[in-house]
Amino acid sequence: MKLDVLVFASHPDDAELGSGGTIATLTSQGKKVGIVDLTKGEMGTRGTEKTRAKEVETASDILNISYRENLDLGDSLIPNTRENQLKIIEQVRLTRPHICLVGAPFDRHPDHGKGTALAIDALFYSGLKKIETFDTSGNPQEPWRPAHILHYMQDRPFEPDFVFDISKHWNTKQKAMLAYDTQFNVSDLGDEPETYISSQNYFKQMEARARLYGHLAGFEFGEPFQYYLKPAPLQSMNVFFESEPKR
Repeated sequence: MKLDVLVFASHPDDAELGSGGTIATLTSQGKKVGIVDLTKGEMGTRGTEKTRAKEVETASDILNISYRENLDLGDSLIPNTRENQLKIIEQVRLTRPHICLVGAPFDRHPDHGKGTALAIDALFYSGLKKIETFDTSGNPQEPWRPAHILHYMQDRPFEPDFVFDISKHWNTKQKAMLAYDTQFNVSDLGDEPETYISSQNYFKQMEARARLYGHLAGFEFGEPFQYYLKPAPLQSMNVFFESEPKR
């Protein structure tokens, strides 16, 4: 399998929240996108492993992604060990992505920063020939390192290096987020308590953020990114001729 983009997320739903519009845009353009969730989100206050797994399936279908895997590294743990690095390296060498999206370097939830640090380390080590990994048939995997690594924004804002236009696919992102119906925009709490992310206000601020960063870049809706180990390497100015956003 060869992917154009591979997204790493500490929990199921992180990829949809931080880069769902970008994923939907890319898949609509024929790009092959995959997601690797590092945990099952089993420590979340609302929902169960079973309901989260069903939500993941629904969201993946909505985004039309080509691949999704869960490494089950332990919600609220995600230790940066060689064992866990190798699990990520196996995924990178299997899918051979050109671009990897990872979470924020630092965020409100400790798992986000931990997951990002683990992914960043593993992405570097994935290019080292003497670190050996094997596919499911026992064949040695070839080293692979993505050409570009981008951080997507999570709960805490950061200063972006660029904003990606998701205006045509904002509705798809909304549907993917709402697929996690135990987590977001919950009108009937049932027997479970309200959480930081379950209220309608949280869902509204997600739209407000997309509108804000879209506005700053001249779009209706946008998703912000930072380039890992900036500056971004350009060999062409074509990207600046692709569109003329209104300002």
